[in-house]
Amino acid sequence: MSSTETANTANASESKKRVVVICPGRGTYNKEELGYLQRLHSDKTELVEVIDNYRTGQGQKTISELDGMDKYSMRLHTAGENASALIYACAAADYQSINRDEYDIVAVTGNSMGWYIALAVAGALKPEAAIELINTMGSMMTDGVIGGQMIYPVINEDWQQDDEVKKQLLVWLEEVNRQEGAEVHISIELGGYLVFGGNKEGLAALELKLPVVQDRYPMNLFNHAAFHTPLLQGTSEKAKSLLAKSLFDKPDVPLIDGEGQIWQPYGADLDALYDYTLGTQVVAPYNFSKAIEVAIKEYAPDKLIILGPGATLGGAVAQSLIRHQWLGMNTKADFIRQQKQEPFILSMGLEDQRKLVLP
Repeated sequence: MSSTETANTANASESKKRVVVICPGRGTYNKEELGYLQRLHSDKTELVEVIDNYRTGQGQKTISELDGMDKYSMRLHTAGENASALIYACAAADYQSINRDEYDIVAVTGNSMGWYIALAVAGALKPEAAIELINTMGSMMTDGVIGGQMIYPVINEDWQQDDEVKKQLLVWLEEVNRQEGAEVHISIELGGYLVFGGNKEGLAALELKLPVVQDRYPMNLFNHAAFHTPLLQGTSEKAKSLLAKSLFDKPDVPLIDGEGQIWQPYGADLDALYDYTLGTQVVAPYNFSKAIEVAIKEYAPDKLIILGPGATLGGAVAQSLIRHQWLGMNTKADFIRQQKQEPFILSMGLEDQRKLVLP
């Protein structure tokens, strides 16, 4: 390559916007998302075929069939064995659609199940390995969901964290766990919200203590198991017996996990990555807020791109930005103003923001 060509390549790279990509978790493929793959990704036949072929081999409905249904079914579409594969397909297809001439992807992260998707899009799981792992983990609750999850806010109306509320929640959590037969833990730190995971008795006891906020919280999450808590120890052990370490490759792009740890391309310890993915993050809290903090502070991106389906992660990401006063944002109003002037978060599940990401 001549010096002129080298300079042109360097200039092209410098002109690109640096982005961190965020992968969604469960609960993002809802009624509004039915037909997402058909409408937006009819060209992603190779990706869809790999997933459909695997699921056919497992005796499961294909994602093409699920996505192409006339009506959305809560029972069918939110079941772990279906939701996980659907969400992965939509998110991976969105990732493939990002305009690489305009955006330089400097890191990838995700929320909860989004960690598996992050592994896939970052190249740590090749397509066949990705669907095997995601479908296997998503199908763990086919014979009955272990425990449940409940979400509750720890922010005020301005989206600023209320430390007193969080402190009180931890006191109530401790009190509940002293009750006979009750078990509940922090499952996910999700921006301005805490997600609790526990058994039926524990969640019911905690719900009695929590004041109703905004007429909707505490909110029990339908069809969600108590992931990221010790209740899933058996699931972790089963996953390790079903899934081989050989599924994992070194990532092509840096990965930020649910503890804020960065897994670097070519330098990642694959044994440790396997243990974290099928061990630690299954049974210990997933700190999505920490992942976002590391993303902005370590990589100083020009934008954050949230893959579809859905756009429910935008609020949690914005609340994390406000907590760190990123770009001078101190309140919800500041964030809304920033998004109108020069959007920092681009959610591909929202049509007007999606257009800014595509070629």
